[in-house]
Amino acid sequence: MSGHVTAVSSNGEYSFTKPNRDSITLLTGLGVEGDVHAGVTVKHRSRVAQDPTQPNLRQVHLMHEELFAEVGEAGFEVAPGELGENITTRGIDLLALPAGTLLRIGDSAVLEVTGLRNPCLQIDLFQGGLLKQVVGRDEAGNIVRKAGIMSVVREGGVVRPGDTIEAELPSGPHRPLEKV
Repeated sequence: MSGHVTAVSSNGEYSFTKPNRDSITLLTGLGVEGDVHAGVTVKHRSRVAQDPTQPNLRQVHLMHEELFAEVGEAGFEVAPGELGENITTRGIDLLALPAGTLLRIGDSAVLEVTGLRNPCLQIDLFQGGLLKQVVGRDEAGNIVRKAGIMSVVREGGVVRPGDTIEAELPSGPHRPLEKV
């Protein structure tokens, strides 16, 4: 399974959106250099309030660009970085990847997929009603989260728009992604 990077984003300050960059540098075990969410322990404010010593399983947020067209059909306009993701992708079904998948990006970067982004109410503050577009229920009543996946940096490197992404599935039984 493969795809490519369409945009990269980071922000050194807490804010919902992240400006697009020409490149980002992934730091092993930390996340995106200069990004407010980089670190060994949790950096998301709600998680810090619960327990600041938790491991940071949300170092790098990836989102599939195809979601923007989907929410566009419902009247929402979203561009790369506006939902807080660090890496916007195309051509790879991020939501279908099992936990533990390695994503090899560009020349040297490797991310390990940890789980699904659990979208929060800030999405509705960005655009009213958008949260219902990225979180819903399937026919069986199960919650479906579409707002991308979270990962940790296993091998650092520079990531740029246009870089290829190759998914390496874990061996053994595959565990579906859960919210992190």
